[in-house]
Amino acid sequence: MNVLLTNDDGINAPGLRALWSALKKAGHTVWAVAPMRQQSGVGQSLTVFDPLRVCEIEDGDFRGTGVHGTPVDCVKLALAELLPHKPDLVMAGINQGQNAGPDIFYSGTAAAAAEAAHAGLPSMAVSHAPHVRTPYMPAVAEHAVALAGRIRWGDIAPHRVINVNYPATDPAMWLGPKICPQSPAVWGNSYSRHQDPRGLPYWWLMGEIDASTVGIHSDRGLLQAGYITMTPLKFEYTDEASLAVLGKMGLEG
Repeated sequence: MNVLLTNDDGINAPGLRALWSALKKAGHTVWAVAPMRQQSGVGQSLTVFDPLRVCEIEDGDFRGTGVHGTPVDCVKLALAELLPHKPDLVMAGINQGQNAGPDIFYSGTAAAAAEAAHAGLPSMAVSHAPHVRTPYMPAVAEHAVALAGRIRWGDIAPHRVINVNYPATDPAMWLGPKICPQSPAVWGNSYSRHQDPRGLPYWWLMGEIDASTVGIHSDRGLLQAGYITMTPLKFEYTDEASLAVLGKMGLEG
């Protein structure tokens, strides 16, 4: 397969490099197009008031293109200008830190995968739960590549992302995979207030999730239990139920 590889942690991130190596080892053609710097939490943002510049990266066997922009910029620019032809699959990751439940809403990794899905391409987002470096990235990468090869992409509805999360544990302890829904949990708004040397206040995002809202059979709940989770995502925002309710309110003229 021809695979477009991207992420939100940046082109030098260990997760992207591990996935690149695993894809190459499996015999795939890989085009890596990823942000030049850390872009976690930027969601579906675009660069619209500045030019996009790129930098070709060569590091040992690795070859890729760094983009001075967001993950969505990377996918859009790759598909429109940088690739010789359309890829068969787009993989975003491996994100350092889980993208389950409410994380999906903010994730640049999920957003990059969604952008590819909007373009009608098979799309997978891959994340590894711990927010610190572990020696497990190569194992995550090899498993994710094999998993992507087992999915019958033609049977998946168009404009969908398969969101995969790997637990923080040693691969020998992984359970699953489990196909499951997104957790309904929501991040609480919590900030730590500080003061800079000039006496001016600043805030550092903290946030907590109420454990009772996670859902033991959801992506976040099963991930915490040690399972690899697989959640199909769609990004069509129309609420059909409320559409019908509004239609009965006599609001249309």
